[in-house]
Amino acid sequence: MGHGPPRAPPLFLTVELDKTPPTDIGQTAAFARRPASVLAEALLMALSIGIVGLPNVGKSTLFNSLSSAKAEAANYPFCTIEPNVGVVVVPDDRLEKIDSVIHADRILPTTINFVDIAGLVRGASKGEGLGNQFLSHIREADAIVQVGRCFEDSNVIHVENRVDPVADVATVTMELCLKDLETVQKRLDRARKMAKSNDPKEKLAGEICEMLSKHLDDGKPARTAQLPDSVDAVAIVREMHLLTAKPAFYIANIDEGTIANLDGNKHFQALKQLAESEGSFVVPVCAALESQIAELDPKDRPEFLESAGLKEPGLHGVIRAGYKLLGLQTFFTAGKQEVRAWTTKIGAKAPQAAGVIHTDFEKGFIKAEVMWWEDLVTLGSEAKCREAGKLAIEGKEYVMRDGDVVHFRFNV
Repeated sequence: MGHGPPRAPPLFLTVELDKTPPTDIGQTAAFARRPASVLAEALLMALSIGIVGLPNVGKSTLFNSLSSAKAEAANYPFCTIEPNVGVVVVPDDRLEKIDSVIHADRILPTTINFVDIAGLVRGASKGEGLGNQFLSHIREADAIVQVGRCFEDSNVIHVENRVDPVADVATVTMELCLKDLETVQKRLDRARKMAKSNDPKEKLAGEICEMLSKHLDDGKPARTAQLPDSVDAVAIVREMHLLTAKPAFYIANIDEGTIANLDGNKHFQALKQLAESEGSFVVPVCAALESQIAELDPKDRPEFLESAGLKEPGLHGVIRAGYKLLGLQTFFTAGKQEVRAWTTKIGAKAPQAAGVIHTDFEKGFIKAEVMWWEDLVTLGSEAKCREAGKLAIEGKEYVMRDGDVVHFRFNV
């Protein structure tokens, strides 16, 4: 309705969901001045991706390159005993472009939380190694990324004395499946006990749990199971909070010699085939290179990347994958106090997006004044967008798009 065409998802992931009220609609400057305790609370509300894998596959090295929180990257199992939460400030080049015409006091990108979870070993579902802590931490994550070791290095020991990322993934997945199997079997027992009541939902629960029990026992994650096409079926599975029902993708930790030539890395190709068979995807990353990139001055990074045969840091691919996995998109607010990026689910309507900024915005939503970010940058101001018919007045049924610049009107 008068503003630019749909765009593909952005390069960068932005997933901080802050519920503290801004100082003005479209001008949310207070965040930067809040006390540390409030900032910490906001960060805890961000969506998180749990990084899991067997010990010494490069998980903590990767985590350290993604964040400023330094896990103890040591060459022995269980060096990450407590989960390390890395709050990654995520850049989005559209923020700078929008600010080039707004000239705000500050620019606020958003964040994604990566959680480095202690290495898992065979038997974790029964409490082996750090199994109990591992399983509780993974349950709290919104999504899971498994790291597979796709490099040969005799100086880095492997917990099972071999390099086989598909087998590594199978080990982790089986432990999660076994834990889920316990949950499913308890639900199955309850469904059977309630069968005498002739409750159709319990009958369906019994059928689903029997199917899932076999599926999980075969080492297949719940997210790949074919459920009956019904709202009740989805609800029954959701209520069990299964670990393997969480969305997931894979990271292949590649050596420096083959990161620019993935066809020559047989381990990566094997992991890619596994991911595709599950309807998932794998992101190639060289954790050793990423740790070097993270230490460089930003102006020196392009030359370093070119020398390594890369177009961008692996972090960007991981972020895009997380964005795709969680079904997220970015919208912006822009005013003299700040230009800020916000995140909402793909398909969210304007009131839901307003609620991301503050719940009062959603409750008292009246309308949204929407511009396409490129129109704003090209034309140079909100007033000129309005004059050119590029500012639309949208109501409660408007479906947000990635790249919208929005000014919400509300009344509480």
